Amino acid sequence: MLIARVIGDVVATQKHASHEGRKALLVQPLNLDGSDRGDAVVALDSADAGIGDRVLLVTEGFSAMTSVGRPESPIDMAVIGVIDRIDLLPSSPPHLR
Repeated sequence: MLIARVIGDVVATQKHASHEGRKALLVQPLNLDGSDRGDAVVALDSADAGIGDRVLLVTEGFSAMTSVGRPESPIDMAVIGVIDRIDLLPSSPPHLR
């Protein structure tokens, strides 16, 4: 799973039948500090996310297919949740690990 930010909607005039009725989003994976991590990807939305939302992204075929309720869908990425807040704990000093 990855944290990502929704940066756009994807409009397709033709798509696989299993994608009918599902919104496709362009999402930018993020590092924990909020900086971009790699290239943007297309993901089907199962969380009603919108542009600017931070989201939780699954990046494995079976998890993506089942999370959008389409077990035969040819997808690798799906948005499964909108993130309200991220709390990072301070790392402990090396001598306490």
